[in-house]
Amino acid sequence: MLAEIAIRNLGVISHASAELAPGLTVLTGETGAGKTMVVTGLRLLTGGRADASRVRTGATEAVVEGAFSLAGIAEDTQERVEEIAEGAGASADENGEYVVSRSVKATGRSKAHLGGRTVPAATLGELAGELLTIHGQNDQLRLMSPDEQLAAVDRFDPKIAGLLEKYRSAYRAWREAARDLRERTERRLELAQELDRLQFALEEIDGIDPQEGEDTELVETINRLQDVDALREAAETALAAIDGSEAAGGYGGDEDAASTLVGRAAAALDGASDAVLKELGTRMHEVASLLGDVSAELGSYVAELPSDPDELDRLLQRQQELKTLTRKYAPDIAGVLAWRAKAAERLARIDTSDEAIEALKRRVATAEKEMRTRANALTKARVAAAAELGQAVTGELHGLAMPKAQLSVEISEVDFGPRGADAAEIRLAPNTALEPKPLATSASGGELSRVMLALEVILSGASGGATMVFDEVDAGVGGRAAVEIGRRLARLAANNQVIVVTHLPQVAAYADTHLHVAKDVSDESVTSGVLSLDAAARIDELARMMAGLDDSDTGRAHATELFERAQREVREMRA
Repeated sequence: MLAEIAIRNLGVISHASAELAPGLTVLTGETGAGKTMVVTGLRLLTGGRADASRVRTGATEAVVEGAFSLAGIAEDTQERVEEIAEGAGASADENGEYVVSRSVKATGRSKAHLGGRTVPAATLGELAGELLTIHGQNDQLRLMSPDEQLAAVDRFDPKIAGLLEKYRSAYRAWREAARDLRERTERRLELAQELDRLQFALEEIDGIDPQEGEDTELVETINRLQDVDALREAAETALAAIDGSEAAGGYGGDEDAASTLVGRAAAALDGASDAVLKELGTRMHEVASLLGDVSAELGSYVAELPSDPDELDRLLQRQQELKTLTRKYAPDIAGVLAWRAKAAERLARIDTSDEAIEALKRRVATAEKEMRTRANALTKARVAAAAELGQAVTGELHGLAMPKAQLSVEISEVDFGPRGADAAEIRLAPNTALEPKPLATSASGGELSRVMLALEVILSGASGGATMVFDEVDAGVGGRAAVEIGRRLARLAANNQVIVVTHLPQVAAYADTHLHVAKDVSDESVTSGVLSLDAAARIDELARMMAGLDDSDTGRAHATELFERAQREVREMRA
């Protein structure tokens, strides 16, 4: 639900804000007051195109901000919204609402923010697409597209979603198998050549048999071997200094060993009566122990130094073998091993033998049979849903001052695609005596508005928590039809938040909340603001909308009667 909207410097609106409640909210005002700017602001919040010409004259930028609440919406929708926000690094505010904003510079640049984080405008569209739907003139045109009409059929029957997912899974399996078969047959010679190259590469790598990390270890070992004499001399000199020349294999002089001298020092201090000397004696014993550890490690180091004079040549040769691989396949041995794994996987898929081709043909046939079965089940469900949807919308149209209209939804066969093997076309006939024709050729603007409203009432009436915005839904209608539109909008708002821009008092009278867009015209500019009307102000506004009778007692009496009757109906339908 959209909890709040604030607009600054958009069109004739310098600054306006409004808290939006559940139920039916109407926006009214004189022509040019800025009602459409509110819808423009909402479109910006849904990631719509930023138009610099909409920035108020003299301002540097226009800003629209909205707060979306997840209270009352379906759990799966909440999860999707939270996932989108989390992916953008955004979070809800202290009220549990997601604050969305969009700014448009007079230079044409725009920025979008979600939960205080800068995001692409497309992210706003993705998030708002889960929470808010705008129905305007352009949306009526989209209703004429086959994809939108098929989507309407799928929305009508909840079971279709499961059937469609099963079909899509079968369709993907069939396409993958068919693509594999086509590749193996049409590119047989090319694949055979690729197979030879891969086999040669794998044989070369396996012949050398590199090990993980071997290249790094070789560098360290070769460096040590190239300096082995100096390393041995350094280690043996140190060992002789610690333990004497005999321990170092005769290497070193006749001087007393460091371990001997340290031992004498420790023994000399052991018998001292002074606590300080005793403590120093203890530390000298620790030094003796440490020297013992170092001596042992030096001995092991000397013992492990390679003594084979041919070892260096062997390792250098091994290093060259590994470089043969790293020059061809990857910068290091880890990369070579990864390349080999992928090559082996690819090799397993390239089999172009007659047996493999026949097996793949059987796989394609099985996958196609499964896809056709799933498609037939989907088509059957859509045909049934289309018939029921046509009847339901026809009933709504009869209540919208189109008493003889007949709406039908025709399902036709098309090639297999991601959405099945069906196309949908909504057709409309003025009466039963005439043949139904496509909406594009049979419906006027006002009729198209009513068809769209009737569809939304049928498709969304049972669900809850959605926010729907209707702009120009009452275009070209009046009288009894206007009353029926108001009733249906009120009924739709029983479970959803509905926001309507209207010029008809018959529609405005059914609202739970009435917002009035007022303009102030000066010699230099036009400024508009949004006001929330109480009951008395609503009656005055309804009287103004009824041919400008707000200053007439008769006009206010008619407005009062209209308002009280509409509000009584709203209470009854929600009781």
